[in-house]
Amino acid sequence: MKRRHFLLTLGGGVAATLLHTWRVEPTWVEFVRRDLPIANLPAALAGKTLVQISDLHIGPQVDDTYLAGVFADISALAPDLVVQTGDLVSYRGPQTLEQARALLPVFPRGKLGTFSILGNHDYGKGWNEPAVAEKISRLLADAGHTVLRNQSADVAGLQIVGLDDLWGRRFLPEKVLPRLAQDAPALVLSHNPDTCDLPRWSGYRGWILSGHTHGGQCKPPFLPPPLLPVRNKRYSAGEFDLGDGRKLYINRGLGHLLRVRFNVRPEVTVFRLTAT
Repeated sequence: MKRRHFLLTLGGGVAATLLHTWRVEPTWVEFVRRDLPIANLPAALAGKTLVQISDLHIGPQVDDTYLAGVFADISALAPDLVVQTGDLVSYRGPQTLEQARALLPVFPRGKLGTFSILGNHDYGKGWNEPAVAEKISRLLADAGHTVLRNQSADVAGLQIVGLDDLWGRRFLPEKVLPRLAQDAPALVLSHNPDTCDLPRWSGYRGWILSGHTHGGQCKPPFLPPPLLPVRNKRYSAGEFDLGDGRKLYINRGLGHLLRVRFNVRPEVTVFRLTAT
């Protein structure tokens, strides 16, 4: 009887964990609040809020109602800046574009600007459909986003640089980074954190905001996630000091490719801009 009771208890615990991993955690969003210190930040931007959203994966696996609810919660914060760091969709054909078109009107907006870059899934099948990326860029632009593809935009003296996707073979920082003044306050958006290890940063010093990893989606307690879509396996989630004046922050994303998360909640990052 004791053995049977133990097995029933164990089975119940496993079932509860699986249910949590499938039904609860994939939509149990964590709002992570932290400072983002930027050298020479204009005084007018000190204390402003910048919200990072990443890896929405609009498509068949992620529920539109869930994303719309998160968007409403972000909008209620009245952020000053909103940045979207790639993988807006999981492209499965024209219906995915229509799904995104229906959701973008409720996408949260920044009072000073809303900026987007592309990720590998925004490049369609095999990350090799630039026509899909063009259509997604147009959808975002029509919804009021400034889409940055190896380009920069000025926000009250802060340069926001958006780099195109590595796996989409459009990562060309040499088109924009050399144009930055050495002491210019700047922030870089780059979907794939592996880009940080490439020798193409033209002496940039500052923050890089990324996504792509989903934090591994499943992480055993006290252990690193077993699966990460990056070469550099230390790039999981959170902050990394790159040792050369650059710092990296990896957002865990809101969406998923498979509806499963364990010990890696979806994330919205709420940064407070500070001067250094």
